[in-house]
Amino acid sequence: MQAHHASHYTELLQAGVLAPYQGVTPRLGQDVYLHHTAVVIGDVELADNVSVWPGVVIRGDVNHIRIGAGSNIQDASVLHVSHKSSWEPEGSPLLIGQNVTVGHKVILHGCTLEDECLIGMGSIVMDHVVVQKHVLLGAGSLVPEGKVLESGYLYLGSPARKVRPLTEGELAHFAYSAQHYMRLKQRYLHP
Repeated sequence: MQAHHASHYTELLQAGVLAPYQGVTPRLGQDVYLHHTAVVIGDVELADNVSVWPGVVIRGDVNHIRIGAGSNIQDASVLHVSHKSSWEPEGSPLLIGQNVTVGHKVILHGCTLEDECLIGMGSIVMDHVVVQKHVLLGAGSLVPEGKVLESGYLYLGSPARKVRPLTEGELAHFAYSAQHYMRLKQRYLHP
């Protein structure tokens, strides 16, 4: 770990932004931005260039959470998992791919988000859901347990349903959104 990275990590631990759980402490890649009001607990890995914004809770206590490079988790979102059990030996970890945008006040619980998707503000995504690459989930949607959202579509509603194929502009927006948040977090890291 580079000296600057190590000292920043120590500061985050002392501030309570990073919290160990049963001896497991969150792990951070390079150039990760964590707002001082966010809380990241336990078996969580944040890859390079991830940004975690005000009021976010990422709780990897009873299973693991992995967030891929360039992804952003916006204000007041809650990320959690389901524990392992006799009826569900692997439980339900939370896996987020690269360059994913998670909008404000989203709840993600034990699901998988593949690369370059966008989860609209206030949405709820439940256990064992798979959101494939290049999915746009509209604001306020609820994705019930076990559903698969097919790549290249807009989904909307409660429960979420396939509305239409995405346009070329919408497909291009996934990379734009991730890049925008990477630029923004750099301004916070290096004012």
